[in-house]
Order: sequence, then C-alpha cells, then structure tokens
Amino acid sequence: MIVELGPGNGEAELSWRKSGHSGSGGGDCVEVALAPGAVHVRDSKAQAEAVPAFPREQWAAFTAYARENAV
Repeated sequence: MIVELGPGNGEAELSWRKSGHSGSGGGDCVEVALAPGAVHVRDSKAQAEAVPAFPREQWAAFTAYARENAV
C-alpha cells in the first residue's frame, strides 16, 4: 500500500467516484479513483487526509472477496 498526503501529490488530478448505494445524505462514503497501476481510496468527509493507494491486483482481490462474502 502506498500512502499519499492530501492535495499536492497529484490527487487533484484524480477523478473520484463513490458508490450509487451511498445515498444523497452525504454521510459515510468511501470514494475511489483509478490511476495507472493503482486505486486510490479516501473518506468523503476527510478529503484532505492521507490517501492510501493499492495496486490494482490487490483492489480487485479485495472487491472480489467483499462481493463473495457480502461484506
């Protein structure tokens, strides 16, 4: 896992997305942004905090596990 610190490390150039299941209340949402070779993850309420990035293979394994186990 790579951790980038907030804006200034290329984060502003990322296109952030959140799940359609997040609702419109703006509550607790996780946002992801795809970059070459990595998936960046952040808390929608703490956008200026450190942003972990995972290799795409690790992210794919995590999401497959979550789908299979209804996490």
